[in-house]
Amino acid sequence: MAGPAQEELEALAAIYCGPGEWEVLSRSESDGPVFRILTKAEGPTDADIPLELVFHLPVGYPSCLPGVSVSSEHLTRAQRVAVRDTLLEQARSLLSEPMVHQLVLWVQQNLRHILAQPGLGGGPGKCPAASIAGDEGPWMTLLHLDHMRAKNKYVKTVLRWASDLGLTGRLMFMGKVILILLQGHRDTIKEYLVLQKTSKVDVDSSGKKCREKMVSVLCESKVQPEHTRFRAFEVKEFSSLDELQKEFETAGLGTLFLEFVLGLVK
Repeated sequence: MAGPAQEELEALAAIYCGPGEWEVLSRSESDGPVFRILTKAEGPTDADIPLELVFHLPVGYPSCLPGVSVSSEHLTRAQRVAVRDTLLEQARSLLSEPMVHQLVLWVQQNLRHILAQPGLGGGPGKCPAASIAGDEGPWMTLLHLDHMRAKNKYVKTVLRWASDLGLTGRLMFMGKVILILLQGHRDTIKEYLVLQKTSKVDVDSSGKKCREKMVSVLCESKVQPEHTRFRAFEVKEFSSLDELQKEFETAGLGTLFLEFVLGLVK
């Protein structure tokens, strides 16, 4: 990684130098870096609200949007989604220039206004930002996992993430092949990927908790008219390749199976 993104990382490390304020979670030449910034912002009651902001800078950054994940024990899921979506809306106005520090400053200055929107404090209405991520239409991403050592815990975590983010699709097992098919807003899927790559979701060979380092994105695209729109996120196990292929074909994804899945078992 070089150029503006590397320079921005160095600048951010110098700015957020307090205890626990800054942590690089992963670095990848193919996927870009993932890092976490801990900060605080003033809420509607004037009290400071702790925020954990995780950013993923893809290879095309800053010409494309960063991935953003917002966590805070003091915010509801709807509030976290509103903060993330509004941050992404702000990021669209900053494309082609390093933007992470500006986004952190912006949320520090505007959190109270975001949380004051109708629909986020128990009153009637709907947060306008919630619809921003859906401008491109429904999106679909197919992931491949190399293994799951702590399978029960891992599956429960994936189910929780999908539910919290409003994603639908399938977690599929066939022999040693493990696939995750996600459908939803593109920015929300990006947030899922940040969670997938930065959370200690599995255990290593010694039994210690570890982050997922072996996930790969097989393909991503808009959901086409011939594709099934899944209504829920389900876990399915298949005893044969034919059963797995039938699942894809029934969902209108036969071509996707042939192009990206078949080679995994040959």
